[in-house]
Amino acid sequence: MFMDNPTNEENPMNTASTTPNAPTAETTQTPVTAHYKEPDWFTRHIFNSVVKGLTRLGVSVWGSRVLEHKGRTTGELHHVPVNLLTIDGTQYLVSPRGQTQWVRNVRHAGGHLVLVLGRRRQQYTAREIPAANSVPILRTYLRRWKFETGMFFDGVTPDSTDAEWAAVAADHPVFELS
Repeated sequence: MFMDNPTNEENPMNTASTTPNAPTAETTQTPVTAHYKEPDWFTRHIFNSVVKGLTRLGVSVWGSRVLEHKGRTTGELHHVPVNLLTIDGTQYLVSPRGQTQWVRNVRHAGGHLVLVLGRRRQQYTAREIPAANSVPILRTYLRRWKFETGMFFDGVTPDSTDAEWAAVAADHPVFELS
């Protein structure tokens, strides 16, 4: 038997709290799932491996670097290819796929990371840019790497309006490097 909005008095099997501020089905919100577009098999096993290999040999593919970061739980070093964007002398990392493992690990490490190109290893501290301020950076990033990452921006293009960019900016973390 189904009842509409039973209270504790109407349904003795209901043991939910009757405290006025206690969460109820009407007030409890489902947590928002973090935006993440997982790479397919080809990207993960072939493309990323080729780019990482070339970058480790010192060949930068359109500004590529290998990002070295420690895992949050294991402490193991992880290596992933990234595109290093430079605007007016300031360097940025953008996560076109969203809340990736490297983003979570860099946040957990207080922004500490290493970028590798050939034998050159540079330590950086990353500061996350608020989504409201990241639109010009994301626009520039997509203008440069649209052929590689455009499909992760849900139809937004470098020429999209600021309102369209504002709708997706929070899904693509941006970090300023120092």
